[in-house]
Amino acid sequence: MEVVGGPAPGVFWAPSATDPSAPPPPVVLLGHGGSGHKLSARNLDLANRLAREGVASYAIDGPLHGERAAAPGSGDYQTRLARTGMDVVLDRMTGDWLTGLDLLAARGSIDPDRVGVVGLSMGARFGIPLAAALEQRLRCAVFGKFGLRAAPPSLAALDTPRRHAEAATRITAPVLLHVQQDDEIFPLEGQLALFECFGGSGKRAIQAAGRHATPIAESEIADWIKWLAREMLTP
Repeated sequence: MEVVGGPAPGVFWAPSATDPSAPPPPVVLLGHGGSGHKLSARNLDLANRLAREGVASYAIDGPLHGERAAAPGSGDYQTRLARTGMDVVLDRMTGDWLTGLDLLAARGSIDPDRVGVVGLSMGARFGIPLAAALEQRLRCAVFGKFGLRAAPPSLAALDTPRRHAEAATRITAPVLLHVQQDDEIFPLEGQLALFECFGGSGKRAIQAAGRHATPIAESEIADWIKWLAREMLTP
């Protein structure tokens, strides 16, 4: 997919055993974390589980990640993103996602009016503005391991708390927020402040102990899948 600044490589997962006469399926947009890519282990797992539920998935590489990674020696991605300006980067990434959705819809591969978003850490940083931009097309979203403030100075340079707070207020679809209680990168108070910003009544926070890199429990992920499928497939 060609977008401003060059290609935005993506991958699409179709639902299992799709009936050719059935209407196009809903789609969940899968963001990845920092230093990850579109085919991260979590994305593969979620996409395969959602496909078995009858829901499509779509993922693209984030800026300076995966097939869009910078050349060796060009500096770390956080510094380069900050140098570009996070408002510019967020606008471009939202545009990349929306362009991909338009292409999939034009091919009849998805129902563009039934869209979900999943994003943890950097996936939430890009996913929240995207979810807001989807407006009434958004059916539901899962975010986590992200808040309105980052503790390390390197990540603080990427913070856009006002923008994320404002975007969250425009998200009225149901939201599940995974809150990492001992997160050393995104302090707990910033995560809870983000939760308060989401504009819909169907929001729920799920708190879990552990630091930023602590794996999310399998039982929670299984609940995500059931919840996403229910919200996405409801007429």
